Amino acid sequence: MKSKFGAIVLALLLMAAVESCKRKSNAPVYTDTYKTGSIQFVSDESFAPILDQEIYIFKNDNPKADPKITYKPENEAVKYLLEDSSRCAFLSRKLDTGEIKVLQSHNLPVLENVFAKDAIAVIVNESSNDTLISVNELKKMLAGQYKTDKSIVFDNPNSSLVRYLKDFSGEKELKQKNIYALKSNKEVVEYVSKHPEAIGIMGFSWLNDPDADYAPAAQKVKIVSVKDENSKTDPNTYFRPSQETLYKNQYPLKRDLYIVNCSGRKGLATGFELFMRDAKGQRIILRSGLLPVNIPERNITIHNKF
Repeated sequence: MKSKFGAIVLALLLMAAVESCKRKSNAPVYTDTYKTGSIQFVSDESFAPILDQEIYIFKNDNPKADPKITYKPENEAVKYLLEDSSRCAFLSRKLDTGEIKVLQSHNLPVLENVFAKDAIAVIVNESSNDTLISVNELKKMLAGQYKTDKSIVFDNPNSSLVRYLKDFSGEKELKQKNIYALKSNKEVVEYVSKHPEAIGIMGFSWLNDPDADYAPAAQKVKIVSVKDENSKTDPNTYFRPSQETLYKNQYPLKRDLYIVNCSGRKGLATGFELFMRDAKGQRIILRSGLLPVNIPERNITIHNKF
């Protein structure tokens, strides 16, 4: 009797050991660390000027790291995340409850941190006399309640900017005849530079230090100052987008930029996030013209000569 019982126990232990080995063999094997290996990021394409610089410096500091980034319209970037094509995304919004539930159903934790504050710039042709606009005027233009012969252009219809403008204006769709979606922020700059009656709406970082391929067009546009007549502190003042007006909460068209990390482990995704939110990564954001979430300290040494 005892021998039979012992045999049964032994068999159960062997089965448990085999099952444990199967689970271990099916478990993913990670080779990346904070500063080594490879990982796939996905990002809202409007952040390209900033993230290209961040990745360049990060790889220069960490030669054994090979982070790769795919730029997509916001809707597609979120889809990448939900389909597990990437476990770290750069977005201009937090995930909604439904999206978080999808990730959690796959045992993926969701960590969301702000890494910068962005400004939405309104631009016009250099020949235009319109250099001022109010929040209410812009909302009425987007809703088709403001009579104007000007065309309003922005990047593609699936972008984060379009979502921002819908939320901003309270309109579910932007279907006015004078409102056009192009393909990119570069095309917005080029279009406005050639059309005196156009108004462009785009991410400010594309204007601060333009690449050579569209820099000539950027020199032919100017940034409009914006007034928020509903502001409790500055209802009569127009502000241009800048780090100062973002920091003082004066410029009304702004948004937070998020790192959404679903890796659930201390690998390259976390290492790059720490880099972006640390002093060197934040200085890159500072140079881009946007507002860092952690403003880097600046030490000045004064030498007295007698």
